[in-house]
Amino acid sequence: MESFLFILVLGLLGLCFGSFVNAAVWRIKNKKDLVNDRSECTDCHHKLAWYDLIPVVSWVLLRGKCRYCGHAISIQYPLVELALAIVFIISYLAWPYELQAFADWSLFGLWLAASILLAILFVYDMRWFLLPDKVMYPLIVLGGAMAIVKALNSDQPAFALLDAAVAVTILSGLYLVLFLVSKGKWVGFGDVKLGLFLGLALGESRLALFCLFLANILGCLLVVPGLLTGRIKRHSKVPFGPFLILGFLISLLWGGDVLDWYLSLSFSAYM
Repeated sequence: MESFLFILVLGLLGLCFGSFVNAAVWRIKNKKDLVNDRSECTDCHHKLAWYDLIPVVSWVLLRGKCRYCGHAISIQYPLVELALAIVFIISYLAWPYELQAFADWSLFGLWLAASILLAILFVYDMRWFLLPDKVMYPLIVLGGAMAIVKALNSDQPAFALLDAAVAVTILSGLYLVLFLVSKGKWVGFGDVKLGLFLGLALGESRLALFCLFLANILGCLLVVPGLLTGRIKRHSKVPFGPFLILGFLISLLWGGDVLDWYLSLSFSAYM
């Protein structure tokens, strides 16, 4: 019963923070204050009341239209709210570490905070092909905190920090090389900074490699069919941040189990 209530609370928090993600994306784009500015209709700019901002429910009751001007409200809003609620719940159900001591819960809390910022980056990069520094720098700080908590919780803190450094080199270093060689044509510097967070948060070189592999596979699954059908041109901009974020999420929650399973299969094949 306690577990069910905790999952319910996580889901409700995810919905509320998903609403914040939508507001943050719009405010960052329009250079508004993230904390003090009130939410408004993006078309008529009428300030929204609290009952216009109930996650998912308001969009459904308003039938996807602004109460004041009738302009259509993007389905992005309820989808992002639901997506973050699902991420919060799945993170708890699939969390790969113990949740007993204070340090364990601290790591989980840091991840939930990071997932909110990642959601902002995901939506922003999808819409405008940019990973804003206003979100990126706090995210890197959270990644550093996650790496430190993991190291302090490890039997070999020095090795854990070294492995985190290798993970950063794999994810951020590779994109830094690509950025420098292509002079920013192949990847943006935002991907380099995102890789820094991902390496710190994963904290393991093997998970970093898995994340890199998944991100590129996911990217190919979108780009190759798009090129073949003509929906994506050779010189079209394709945001890579969302693929890195999805690859990271899978690697964080299930990467260890998948790699252990794969290695056990490989070992059995040679026996």
